Amino acid sequence: MIAGALDQFGRRIEYLRISITDRCNFRCAYCMPLAGLPWLPREDILSYEEITEVVRQLAPLGVSRLRITGGEPTIRPQLTTLISMLEKVSGIQDIALSTNGVKLPEMAESLKAAGLDRVNMSADSLRPDRIREIARRSLAFSPIDAALAAERAGLGPVKINTVVMRGINDDELEDFARLTLEHPWHVRFIELMPVGEMAGETFDRVVPSDEILARLARIAPLSADAGPARGNGPAAYYRFAGAPGSIGVITPMSHTYCGDCNRVRLTADGRLRTCLYGDEEVSFRDALRAGEPLAPLYASALATKPREHALLQMKVGGLRALSEVGG
Repeated sequence: MIAGALDQFGRRIEYLRISITDRCNFRCAYCMPLAGLPWLPREDILSYEEITEVVRQLAPLGVSRLRITGGEPTIRPQLTTLISMLEKVSGIQDIALSTNGVKLPEMAESLKAAGLDRVNMSADSLRPDRIREIARRSLAFSPIDAALAAERAGLGPVKINTVVMRGINDDELEDFARLTLEHPWHVRFIELMPVGEMAGETFDRVVPSDEILARLARIAPLSADAGPARGNGPAAYYRFAGAPGSIGVITPMSHTYCGDCNRVRLTADGRLRTCLYGDEEVSFRDALRAGEPLAPLYASALATKPREHALLQMKVGGLRALSEVGG
């Protein structure tokens, strides 16, 4: 295996998150404005061939793990074609998908056949009426059915990501945690981050991970756990005794995990971002379309990757919505 390239702080960068669309069939307040955003022109969005070429050039530089994101990636046509193309790139060891799960029951089998390894599914409620309220879309959708479809297709370990919002869905913490007593799923609770329409009220809505874990420990004692065998993210994991699944917490607000950051992001229009909440980015699309190699641009980008984000100072790198960069 080729070791990942190092950034200016000696962190090994092995993980590329690839946004393939800025569009979504949800309008979650913490991710996208209700009215949406001006959509990227079709000609600005990287083709599947261009995305694959980015990966082909970065793989020899140590990128070995990919995550396909959006917006909502399953709404871009022929997603299985892209996964098949990426799966053939030498050096790529793992391809994951982040999705809201709406289309998983119909797509899970074909995604697995194309070469997808696993899924992370966003689910901010288990209640149909509240799902509609948070997503601000009326869609017939069951997170449990979506996770079961992914499990049956072999897209494991299945991870369920829940953004915890005080006064909105924090009364479901225990319901989500109990899923790990019944299924080999990894339920991860994410602290709310200040972007979009909820940015101004974020600090009132944040439920710190320490509070989350204290509440869940009332169900049964929790012990530290290694978590799923495969994963690239910053979650700390715990488990109820005898549970087939685990509980994770992701803590951008209360306990920064930037010191172990191993990732960079490619936006749907081909900009490489070295920090989700930073301003540093470079256009891979322009270089690709000019026939220029990406390696020098990549090295320059890693040399300016910041030590940490500045969320606690309410600096969000000019982002209007997480949907712009795939979270």
